[in-house]
Amino acid sequence: MKSPVVKRSIVVGGHKTSVSLEEPFWTSMKEISQQLSVTLSELVSEIDTNRQQGNLSSAIRLFVLDHFKSLAAGATGESRPRSGHAQGLAESPVERG
Repeated sequence: MKSPVVKRSIVVGGHKTSVSLEEPFWTSMKEISQQLSVTLSELVSEIDTNRQQGNLSSAIRLFVLDHFKSLAAGATGESRPRSGHAQGLAESPVERG
């Protein structure tokens, strides 16, 4: 049985590291980085810099969840404050894209 988790090497903050995520999260991260006109490494580095706790894989999953929740809230006209794990990203170069 094939594992649903995919481990990939990526440069984060100038250092090569490996990150394990399910394929849908990798796909979502690629989509988000394209929307923001940044590289996947730049996006992951920004998430790493701004994470409050936990490991990098968890921080990425929470970032993706928050991104799509924010899009859904915008589509319904709801106003929703950003979650704590993503604080700082709105002011970062990544979000200005």
